[in-house]
Amino acid sequence: MQQLTQVSRLPMAATGTDTPQAEASAPASRLNSKAKAAIVVRLLLNEGADLPLEDLPDELQARLIQQMGSMGLVDRTTLFSVVEEFAGVLDGVGLSFPKGLAEAISAMDGKISPQTAARLRKEAGVRQAGDPWARLRALPIQDLVRMAQAECIEVAAVLLSKLDTAKAAELLGALPGPLARRITYAVSQTGEVTPDAVDRIGLSLASQLDHKAPVAFDDAPGARIGAILNQSAATTRDDMLTGLDETDQEFASTVRKSIFIFAHIPDRVRPRDVPALVRAVEQDVLVTALAAATDEDTQRSAEFLLGNMPSRLADSVREEVEEKGKVKARDGEAAMTEVIAAIRAQEQSGDLQLIVPDEAEE
Repeated sequence: MQQLTQVSRLPMAATGTDTPQAEASAPASRLNSKAKAAIVVRLLLNEGADLPLEDLPDELQARLIQQMGSMGLVDRTTLFSVVEEFAGVLDGVGLSFPKGLAEAISAMDGKISPQTAARLRKEAGVRQAGDPWARLRALPIQDLVRMAQAECIEVAAVLLSKLDTAKAAELLGALPGPLARRITYAVSQTGEVTPDAVDRIGLSLASQLDHKAPVAFDDAPGARIGAILNQSAATTRDDMLTGLDETDQEFASTVRKSIFIFAHIPDRVRPRDVPALVRAVEQDVLVTALAAATDEDTQRSAEFLLGNMPSRLADSVREEVEEKGKVKARDGEAAMTEVIAAIRAQEQSGDLQLIVPDEAEE
C-alpha cells in the first residue's frame, strides 16, 4: 500500500496533455500520467481496496479528484494496458524513501536518539509527520490534563471532542470540577467549528510535543527508586524511606506507592490470581518464602497465599513449611523477591493485574 501511495503521488505531479475526455478512449500510450493514476485509483476502489489517499498532500488529492471527475469511459484494452504498465512500475521499484525531511525523521523514530530527532526537526523547521490528533489521542491522561489546563476553554473543548469517548470521560474525571464544567459547556459552542480550524488546533497542540525536550529516563523518579528498593534488603529499604520522609514527604509517598514487596501481596493481588501465581513459582522457592514469613506483615501474606491456592496444594505446602523449619534471613528475602518477580512477570504479560494503591484506598 505504501508503494501504491508513492507511485500514485508521482503521476499526479507529471505533465501531459489536458484532454481527458479524448484520452479516456485513446490507447494507453496517449494517456497522460494524471489520467493513468485516476484509472488505477478508480479500479482499486472498485475492487474494495483501502487506499491511504489521505496521506497525499492536499494539492495532489484535489488534482486526483478533478481528474477523476473529468474522465469518461475507458475501454478494456486501455484499462488492461494501464494496469500492466502500473504493475511494471511496481515491479521495478527496488527501494522507496520517505518524501522530505519530516517523513525521513519519522521513519527513523526509534532508530535514532530522541535528542537527534528533536534537533533535526528544530534545525529544519519541520513538525512530526502524521495526523496530529492521532498523536494527541495516544498521550497519557496526565499530559492531556496539563494541556487542557494550559489552553483556553474553547481549545480544550475541541480537544475533548476529538478524543475517544472513554478517554474523554477519563480526562473530565481528572480535571478540577469547575474547569471540567466550563469545558463541558464549551463543547456546546463547537457546532460551527470548521474542519480547517480543528486541523489548525491539532497542529498547534501537537507542535508542543515536537518542542518538548526529550527526557533521559522513561520512568518517573519515584518509580525508579521504588524499583531499586524492591530489590534492596529490608533494612536498607526502611532506612532509605525514613530518610526520604525527613527530606521530602511527598516524594517519599510517591516512592512508597511504587514499592511492591512480599508484605503487600494481600493488598495488591486479587485472590482469583493466586492459583496461577503459585504455579509460576518453583515450589521450593515458595516454601522457603512462606517459612521465612514470621513477622506480622509477612505472615498475613503467607496466609493469604495459602488460603487462596488449591486446598491440596495448600496442605502439601504447609507440611513442607513445617519440615523446613527456620530459614536464614538472607535466603528468606531472596525467596520472597523471587515470588514478587513472578508476580511482576505475570503483570507484564497481562496474565495478572495488580491493584493500584489508590484503588485499594477507595
